Amino acid sequence: MAQSKTRPTPVTAAQFIAAVDHPGKRADAAVLDALFRRLTGQPPVMWGPSIVGYGQYHYRYESGHEGDMCRVGFSPRSARHSFYVMACGDESEEAAFAPLLARLGKHSRGKACLYVNKLADVDLAVLEEMVALGWHRSFEKWPD
Repeated sequence: MAQSKTRPTPVTAAQFIAAVDHPGKRADAAVLDALFRRLTGQPPVMWGPSIVGYGQYHYRYESGHEGDMCRVGFSPRSARHSFYVMACGDESEEAAFAPLLARLGKHSRGKACLYVNKLADVDLAVLEEMVALGWHRSFEKWPD
């Protein structure tokens, strides 16, 4: 079975954030790193080339595919920030996050990602609630 490309790397989050090209995205990434550290109590780990992740869990799908991933994280991509705070394809996740998404501000969604152009577009307090909720729910779904 193929190994996932999204694995911890030796690059530090500080190195990665310092190398973000766009000054606004770099500043947002520094704010996000501080927020995620405070809410999770964990140091950041780079997952693959661009995900700043906090915590870790092991998953195994019914198909037999398994791997490790950060519990929550973000990626300051060139077009928009990607947030990894919700499990995909889970109706209870959708229900838990729906009230927060309604209050968040300007964003879009993918299957498991939340996308935000810049932090100024959203209510940072609501984003904090989402990160905290995602962190706590990850332990319900994937206990230590």
